[in-house]
Amino acid sequence: MQLWVGLGNPGPQYALHRHNVGFMALDTIAEVHGFGPEAKKFQGWLREGRIGGLKVLLLKPATFMNESGRSVSEALRFYKLGVDALTVFHDELDLAPFKVKVRQGGGLAGHNGLRSIDQHLGPDFRRVRIGIGHPGHKDRVTGHVLGNYAKAEQDDLAAMLGGIAAEAEWLARGDDARFMSDLALRMQD
Repeated sequence: MQLWVGLGNPGPQYALHRHNVGFMALDTIAEVHGFGPEAKKFQGWLREGRIGGLKVLLLKPATFMNESGRSVSEALRFYKLGVDALTVFHDELDLAPFKVKVRQGGGLAGHNGLRSIDQHLGPDFRRVRIGIGHPGHKDRVTGHVLGNYAKAEQDDLAAMLGGIAAEAEWLARGDDARFMSDLALRMQD
């Protein structure tokens, strides 16, 4: 069993923020793979399902970004899962918009959601880094991250989220390289 966590902030006013792309990815995966309904658990929303025959739990913490680690650690403890079963989907300033990279462990790059998870569980979890691009100057970062995707970005966003869901079986099987390769090919079309 695996726990996949999407980072975001709860509430409709945040729904289209770049910072909520982790929530968007999980919602798309759940829809494409026919996951069950959301249940309020572990200070968040949990859905259960299978991807390629493998059991996956999808968790969207409702704690706000900077407290995500509370929700994630509670779920891992309940299911008696180690950090090796955890994958976190999050926005990444240091990647070009709509580029997706997977890595095991690593730094926090100023991301409060990752910092919270790191404080509860350490840094050695798998991350699906979803590029949102850097606005160019550090003074514009907060507005960019907490801003909505532009109308002109909607098609690329939908294509990327659909691609993540379509290729999710590679992630479930632990083949990160194949996931990234197949997703990159999809995004070229």
